[in-house]
Amino acid sequence: QVQLVESGGGLVQAGGSLRLSCAASGRAVGTYAMGWFRQAPGKEREFVAVIRWSGGNTYYRDSVKGRFTISTDNAKNTVYLQMNSLKPEDTAIYYCVAAATDRGLIFITIPQGYDYWGQGTQVTVSS
Repeated sequence: QVQLVESGGGLVQAGGSLRLSCAASGRAVGTYAMGWFRQAPGKEREFVAVIRWSGGNTYYRDSVKGRFTISTDNAKNTVYLQMNSLKPEDTAIYYCVAAATDRGLIFITIPQGYDYWGQGTQVTVSS
């Protein structure tokens, strides 16, 4: 079992920055990839970014490309999401996710591609 604990959310003005962290414990060595989803009120959960432990390949949703950066600290089993130039539409609960196995690229951007979920951290961007 893998436990994921997020931190770093908060309130920021538009144009500001936040960095989210996700620490994985338990059988974290066996995970294939880790990333982030988000869910805004009244909307479906959506993919934000993911990084593969092996090779470091990264994938982003189009609306955050150039603004968000996902990275890892392998020694700490931690994944980060640096969010710059934040916009009000980035307001959501952000969830850390981990995939135990490689299901193929088609599963990278859908919730079914991930086995473990954190509790979420709120990010609010004011205009």
